[in-house]
Amino acid sequence: MNQLTMRQAVQADQERLADLRALVLYDDLTRLGRYDELKVRERFRNTFDPIYTWIIELEGSSVGCVALKPRSEGVLLEHFYIHPDVQGRKLGTRVLEILLGQDEVKGKRVILNVLKGSPAQRLYERFGFVMDREDEVDVFMSVQVPQ
Repeated sequence: MNQLTMRQAVQADQERLADLRALVLYDDLTRLGRYDELKVRERFRNTFDPIYTWIIELEGSSVGCVALKPRSEGVLLEHFYIHPDVQGRKLGTRVLEILLGQDEVKGKRVILNVLKGSPAQRLYERFGFVMDREDEVDVFMSVQVPQ
């Protein structure tokens, strides 16, 4: 199995991760008629917080990111992007196993949103996430993590 590690992000990671977001979301946002070259990166920049963001590394190379942010209603899982070149290798599964096993999320509700029609929704459903609501673009999901 490939060596997967995660390190805390730093501010200098911001632009590279904004580019990764644009690459990963391109197909889904285009399908939904929502891709905008500038806005896709700007939304990341406006919500990026290195304190809560982790860089996903495979064999020492950066291949993605994920953020877990405390919220009054639980924990927000966002910015979960894995480079297309390494998708399909169960990295998302491994990252979610790590995240949902952390003491900080045990006993809490984890919330997220995923683009409608995204294959990522199936990954979340395998971990027990259920749809709370949806709009024309997003599916809002959550799971209560056991103690």
